[in-house]
Amino acid sequence: MEGEALTEVNLDTSWMVQGRCRDLPPEIFFPSDGVGVEVARRYCAECPVKAPCLEYALENHIEHGVWGGASERERRRIARSRKSIPVRSAGAPVPNGAAEPRPAAPTPSKLPVRH
Repeated sequence: MEGEALTEVNLDTSWMVQGRCRDLPPEIFFPSDGVGVEVARRYCAECPVKAPCLEYALENHIEHGVWGGASERERRRIARSRKSIPVRSAGAPVPNGAAEPRPAAPTPSKLPVRH
């Protein structure tokens, strides 16, 4: 596959065995209305793997269902906001609204003092 860009997919699902959802019907987390989303969120609210679940859905561009307590619309909003955050040269994101740090001003050279 020369010349084709490959998308990296996070296939680590080891966290899933700790999810509160593991023994529930999948239909709960793939609702057809807003009421169903609220029901799914209640299960997610106290889940010990809520954060990795949400990250998994975001990293793998999962479009349907409630993951990590976030609806499809909320995940799209999170993904868009992450794309708009500028990245510093060291790789750390710059918070929205924060100014990019400026390099320190060079120190003036010491000039001889006239007496």
